[in-house]
Amino acid sequence: MSRTPRGWRPWPRNVWLQRLFVGTVLVALGCLAWGFFWEPRQLVERDYDLALSHWSRDCDGLRLDVVADTHTGSPHNGLDKLDRIVERLIASDAPAVLMAGDYVILSVLGGTYISADELAPHLKPLTARKPVYAVLGNHDWWKDGAHVRAALESAGVIVLEDQARKVHLGGCGLWIVGIGDKWETAHDIVGAFDGVNDQAPVIALTHNPDLFPEIPARAALTVAGHTHGGQVRLPWFGTPVVPAQIRYAGGYIVEDGKSLFVSTGIGTSILPVRFGVPPEISRLTLRAAAGEPAREPR
Repeated sequence: MSRTPRGWRPWPRNVWLQRLFVGTVLVALGCLAWGFFWEPRQLVERDYDLALSHWSRDCDGLRLDVVADTHTGSPHNGLDKLDRIVERLIASDAPAVLMAGDYVILSVLGGTYISADELAPHLKPLTARKPVYAVLGNHDWWKDGAHVRAALESAGVIVLEDQARKVHLGGCGLWIVGIGDKWETAHDIVGAFDGVNDQAPVIALTHNPDLFPEIPARAALTVAGHTHGGQVRLPWFGTPVVPAQIRYAGGYIVEDGKSLFVSTGIGTSILPVRFGVPPEISRLTLRAAAGEPAREPR
């Protein structure tokens, strides 16, 4: 009697293969739940201690909070999340906040557009407590950059587009030089730095870190955002996709003797996923590298 041939079946006969199959499916589902639902809801604060060249010892130990790519309106990232961010920034001992662009969101799967007019008033409790310096990002320009700027300024945010501003934070006098977005504005790095007229240290603030090679060595530190850290960082594989040079994906980078810090941001864009790159408020402590001379604050 001939045996009827069995057709293909997806379920393995071996019990160990069955367990491996079930385990793989459960891990995959867990990763999807983590990346699309759990991690984007989080808000972490990370401390970074940076030793900088061209940094005055009079400013040694200065703390600054950095926030980028809030993208209010992306999934799990509404006005309530913005209020949480503001509460954390108010509670911080940093005397000032740097915001590196992309406050609104052009589009993201499952998101809801929230205008700059709606989100800006939620920043007023923060600007009432400490100065907030900002530049605009590509999404802000896609949603009418001039209007986004006006909304932020109405809430007390100091927006610097190709402008230099001398600031005094305690006994530290320094310059913050805001530089327009690489993609969406005719950024003028030379013109922005022309406003620096003394030897106080300089922080350059911009959105897209791909501008970093063009930043003069006069800047002790460049701060940027835009990358979201790639939104996904996989074990052994790293970050698959970054909307900038891969070496600028996130964190602290020293290149050609210059220093860059790239915030991995808060919100999401295109796909509402974060895996291994949680929403982050970056808390920088800035110190003079060994051998830097002391300078009188001005």
